[in-house]
Amino acid sequence: MLTQRKKEFIEFMLSAQVLRFGEFVTKSGRNTQYFVNTGLYRTGAQLSRLGGYYAALVKETLGSGFDAMFGPAYKGIPLAAACACALWLDHNIDKPYFFNRKEAKDHGEGGVTVGYQPKDGDQIVIIEDVITAGTAVRESMSILRACGGIKVTDVFISVDRCEVGQTPGKTAIMEVQEEFGLRVHPIVTVADVHEYLKENGDAALVKAMEGYMERYCVLG
Repeated sequence: MLTQRKKEFIEFMLSAQVLRFGEFVTKSGRNTQYFVNTGLYRTGAQLSRLGGYYAALVKETLGSGFDAMFGPAYKGIPLAAACACALWLDHNIDKPYFFNRKEAKDHGEGGVTVGYQPKDGDQIVIIEDVITAGTAVRESMSILRACGGIKVTDVFISVDRCEVGQTPGKTAIMEVQEEFGLRVHPIVTVADVHEYLKENGDAALVKAMEGYMERYCVLG
């Protein structure tokens, strides 16, 4: 269901040119009518608003019932930082965040993560942008498992593309949920974007997107 908050988030992504409509090809070689690139957020105002959307979803889903947020390098770093700020400013929830280095540092403090250092028993959540094939989540889980006896429970993302993964009838998100026991929470889904287009887009684009969804998406 396209709620007012979801509609506002879609329009926010459009205003930042993070969400674009047209003809695109994904890394998997699929033709798609929309593209999401969170690397295009570039102002303080945008990051503040973005953090607010993530924080609202985290608060609604978990409250303060977790220990820290992990933002995978590179795009997840500003997402986790923005979410941490908004959790404090909007909800009075003060939680630490951390992120990984692309290469381990062999001097100074060393290590592969920066920021909060997870402890045994910690409940960690991942703040990501978009899950397409699940590769980034698998990389994150490998990093986090090396941190010790922590529990990774939830992943928060901007958009669920609902695209089929490697298993027929299952999306990439369904696959990582089953593989790692994760719960994945999107701010919006491809179905929400489709509903928005039906209300605000042109008929040709809506029809093309419906063809894409029928071919590549698994909708619950």
